[in-house]
Amino acid sequence: MFKKKPFFIVFEGIEGSGKSYQSKRLYKKLKQKKLPVILTREPGGSKTAEKIREVILDDYFHKNSDKQFHKNTDTLLYLAARNEHLINIILPALKKKKIVICDRFIDSTFAYQIYGKSVSKELVNNIHKHILGKIRPDLTILLTVKISKALSRLKKRKKKNRYDKFSKNFYIKAQNSFIKLAKKNKKKYLVFDSSIDNKNIEIEIFETILRKIMKLYGR
Repeated sequence: MFKKKPFFIVFEGIEGSGKSYQSKRLYKKLKQKKLPVILTREPGGSKTAEKIREVILDDYFHKNSDKQFHKNTDTLLYLAARNEHLINIILPALKKKKIVICDRFIDSTFAYQIYGKSVSKELVNNIHKHILGKIRPDLTILLTVKISKALSRLKKRKKKNRYDKFSKNFYIKAQNSFIKLAKKNKKKYLVFDSSIDNKNIEIEIFETILRKIMKLYGR
């Protein structure tokens, strides 16, 4: 017998980095191994958080700035969605000793809202103190990408929101922010360059995560 423990994995990266694809692939492969895993995302994840997501993304289709939310309103909506997501999905799954894979989490808030849009770091940190408690990812997988490659991938998307239409400089700034966060705590980050379209990264991510899970489970 082995003792199951909760394991919280987050995928981060800018648009076009392949994080959503890789998170789905990892989930499918762990599921095939009969491991207790769930896949979720932010903003969204729970029924109530998905409602907030709809409001956020609907705002991003407005071209006129006077119809868009103020940056603080936008950030508070993300944090409200995170609170609902934590309460209804993440915390219950972790209590059941499940492996949680999440497409985006707090690093995206720092990269996009704080560093990208200059929202107050104090504002975000204060709210996180109330809603997160001690919850943090056990491991964050950061996918970096050449900006030209990311933009090329974004052009192929049939449906785009405002996050898919930011300037090249914004994506550079956001990606540098992700890298900066990863360097602060190297033990809890895995960084991959996803610029090349092949299955090598997918295989490497899966094998690395599987080893960590087996070690965690005492196998």
